[in-house]
Amino acid sequence: MEINIKKLTVQDSAAVAELTTQLGYQTTGTTTAELISEILDSANHLALVAETGNQVVGWVHAFYAVRLESGRFVEIGGLVVDEKYRGKGIGKILIEAVKQWSRQRQITHLKVRCSTKRLASHQFYLKASFTETKEQKIFGLEL
Repeated sequence: MEINIKKLTVQDSAAVAELTTQLGYQTTGTTTAELISEILDSANHLALVAETGNQVVGWVHAFYAVRLESGRFVEIGGLVVDEKYRGKGIGKILIEAVKQWSRQRQITHLKVRCSTKRLASHQFYLKASFTETKEQKIFGLEL
């Protein structure tokens, strides 16, 4: 199976929305298209899709961040591979693309946050050479 990695486009919004539902998030192609447009407008964001044939089978979104307390880093904001294609190395290929993008920007630290409930994802990231550095709670406030 040949996997091609390409920059995400608004035309990918329906497929990306469908994959996003596999993560448990409810979204639509229209909402996803709006978010993709915003992401594509920023040089500090990377959004890629993995395709086999003409089918989108995975996506990754990463972004550059700087924090007073922890410096500069790139964070993977989201990564999903279609359930039917997991275990075939697609996630690893997407992570490698993020690592390459990060190195081009002289960033030496890559982070990813993962729900404590996603045990299979924990194993995936550990296998990809990430190390667990912190457990935390995320608090939100509707404005």
